[in-house]
Amino acid sequence: MNSDLTHRQLAETDTPAVLELLTASLAGGPTGTRTADFFAWKHHRNPFGASPGLLAETPEGRIAGVRLFLRWDWRDGEGRTVRAVRPVDTATHPDFQGRGIFRRLTLDLLEQISPDAELVFNTPNGNSLPGYLKMGWRELGRVPIALRVARPGAFARGARAALARRGAVRTAPRCGVPSAAAWFATTPKGLPELLAERAAADLADPRLAVHRTPEFLAWRYGDAPGLDYRVLTCERGGELSGVAFGRPRRRGPLAEFTLAEVIVRPGDPGYAALLLRGAAAAACDHAATHLAPGTEAAAAALRCGYLTAPRTGMTLAARTPTGPLPADRTLDAWRFSLGDLEVF
Repeated sequence: MNSDLTHRQLAETDTPAVLELLTASLAGGPTGTRTADFFAWKHHRNPFGASPGLLAETPEGRIAGVRLFLRWDWRDGEGRTVRAVRPVDTATHPDFQGRGIFRRLTLDLLEQISPDAELVFNTPNGNSLPGYLKMGWRELGRVPIALRVARPGAFARGARAALARRGAVRTAPRCGVPSAAAWFATTPKGLPELLAERAAADLADPRLAVHRTPEFLAWRYGDAPGLDYRVLTCERGGELSGVAFGRPRRRGPLAEFTLAEVIVRPGDPGYAALLLRGAAAAACDHAATHLAPGTEAAAAALRCGYLTAPRTGMTLAARTPTGPLPADRTLDAWRFSLGDLEVF
């Protein structure tokens, strides 16, 4: 850290100044506007715990940079919780760029969280990846995205316009799928039983996966301010057999239904097929998702028209708080949903 700058713990009273800095550096984020409510939902109401954060500031109290880690717990095949963090909101004021603030805050925050976290992961873009690699992250590969085109003509026109960098639409796409917030407000019946059955079956899978509880799903998809998540469900004999969450969004001129989560009772890809087809029928141009290999959704994807899209996906990078990632933590060691990696 530069001699004229100090760093300290982020406090709730810093939120207005931090939002101003993030907006100036990163624009409005996924909701278009960075609000105190969204910041509190993301960093203070997270069921995995409040986000640790550091500030760099001048002797006069002016904020020069900010760095936060989002807590995100995983479980291994033995049911053991793997405490993790994901580097998220970070910004350096233009007046202080080029002075190593990003690197110093990141390394200091890694040291701070090392007693209670064993894994650090994120999906850096091409511009930020080299900096992470220099700080000890290891690139694990690309997490592929599967697409299901619902409106071929509109998709083709939109794809051409997107490649030409024209035709962006700012209005939210229309979507006929019910609101996740309204669904959770009814205290949905059968969700705890569905999740318990799913969790018991997943113990046979050695890959790291997020332990999904009703409280986690309600926070992630029901309470997210401004993200407009929707819910798809299927039942058998009046019992909840599957649930999926996603949101309509704009990809340039295209209307996309981003399918973040598919959870079904074990062993029957038919439930997953119903949800995948429902996402494709959400009145958008296409649906996009990640389907972890070996899951019911992945088994159902091809016959539902979902194909892995070339030149898409997110680069996963990871390390431990104290050093390199163990050799056995490869990309194949994870079972992701798109909601685990979606930037929000």
